[in-house]
Amino acid sequence: MEEHHREANKHNGLASPNKLYLTKLVLVGEAAVGKSSLVLRFVKGQYSENHQSTIGAAFLTQTVCLEDATVKFEIWDTAGQERYHSLAPMYFRGAQAAIVVYDITNTETLARAKNSVLELRQQASPNIVIALAGNKADMANERAVDLQEAQAYADDNNLLFMETSAKTAMNVKEIFLAIAMKLPKSSAEAGPWRRGRSGVDLSEATPQRCSSGRCSGGGP
Repeated sequence: MEEHHREANKHNGLASPNKLYLTKLVLVGEAAVGKSSLVLRFVKGQYSENHQSTIGAAFLTQTVCLEDATVKFEIWDTAGQERYHSLAPMYFRGAQAAIVVYDITNTETLARAKNSVLELRQQASPNIVIALAGNKADMANERAVDLQEAQAYADDNNLLFMETSAKTAMNVKEIFLAIAMKLPKSSAEAGPWRRGRSGVDLSEATPQRCSSGRCSGGGP
């Protein structure tokens, strides 16, 4: 039974127990698609209708507990305004994961997201894990981007894909968990890591800091 468990973990790409992986993650996308709201919901479990635009980039951290590994995301929430676009390569450098966000009520934001995917592939880590997030799913009655269209694009480009809502928390935790699961965790492929504390079973994982096998509220 124990041997079967080890083989299953190997198959799922999980590392040996008690490993803490530090992972640089960038959020990119057009202004006002809800990047900062997604981070706020993930890190603090909060949502604000009147979130101020990010200037340059904001930095926060949050930890996800998997069954046999713990992933600490170092999150760079980049500004979407065009005047900050030239700064993007600086934030992309060394990123091991990214969430590219678009607004399901605005087709132009998906076009920008596709450009961001190309830039990430050129400028970030070779093995970067990229997730495409169709945000504002709570506004489905105003949908402009077809779900199947976005899914097909994600499939063709080997991207994780979910529609999300920072307002209702729909798929916010789930998209970060999916990224954590897909990250390469062998020492040859992964970024810097150090031994950490035990995580919790993935089926009970919450996007919070881990301490002594349990999770408590996280923040910047």
